[in-house]
Amino acid sequence: MAIQWFPGHMTSARRKAAETMEHTDVIIEVLDARAPEASCNPMIKELRVHRQRPCLKILNKIDLADPAITQQWLDYYNHQEGVKAVALSCKSAADAARVPGLCQPLAPHRDNNHKPLRMMIMGIPNVGKSTLMNMLLKRRVANVGDEPAVTKSQQCHKINDHMTLTDSPGLMWPKIEHDEDGYMLAAIHAIGRNAVIEEEIAEHLANNLLSRYPQRLAERFGLDVSEMDGIGLIEAVARKRGCLLKGRGGELDMEKASIILLTEYRAGKLGRISLESPSSRAAMIQNALDNPVKPRVHSLRGEPTESLTDQ
Repeated sequence: MAIQWFPGHMTSARRKAAETMEHTDVIIEVLDARAPEASCNPMIKELRVHRQRPCLKILNKIDLADPAITQQWLDYYNHQEGVKAVALSCKSAADAARVPGLCQPLAPHRDNNHKPLRMMIMGIPNVGKSTLMNMLLKRRVANVGDEPAVTKSQQCHKINDHMTLTDSPGLMWPKIEHDEDGYMLAAIHAIGRNAVIEEEIAEHLANNLLSRYPQRLAERFGLDVSEMDGIGLIEAVARKRGCLLKGRGGELDMEKASIILLTEYRAGKLGRISLESPSSRAAMIQNALDNPVKPRVHSLRGEPTESLTDQ
């Protein structure tokens, strides 16, 4: 299943972002630390490179991501020209308070009343942009929700006499090039539910977790997962949690079990888990070129293995 999600309001959001960027000094791009590159919108890079704007990349939700993998991503991004990367939690007032100070060195010429530092928060839906905005302003000015695309329009606010901040709607891109990116985005809940089939997303997530973090699954659900594939795991979760279809003679409710797996993963109940690393992403892209039809699962060490669903 190829996942695509580009609601109508995002076309105008992209146009408005391009206009605002002309009068912006630093782009604050919020990423999901569990899947930083999958959650990195190529259109944002295109716009900021065209305008030659520096970027502060924030790897948000670090409490949900594997810290060793997060460090690999920081090293990766901090070697890119015009980019400063930092890992933090936008829900933390102390972490959020660091952001203006991290932006200032990226535009040292904008530091007084006559030339205030103009920052703009960008990113895909549901990565924490509005949460960061509210924390920086110390009041609720942006709607926050656990559904993608809550923010529909730009908001500009004055932080102090030297700084302004613009929040922008979550911005997807028209075509997700790699199928695995679509699955990862759906797993971290950056894509609206109407664009996905949750059983398929759960199966793909299950296969990834069985490949990368099998012990976490065994501990959380009290299962021997050594011989399981993705569907087998969901079936086992259904039995363990009593997910049965009423009046169907004990038939398993796979949809309910899939939602349980997705919900517990998103809430961090399986532990701190990353879905990609710089090396696994490089392997994914190479395999996509070599095997354009057959999806692959890759270990975080960058060693590709065939998806269990293909066997």
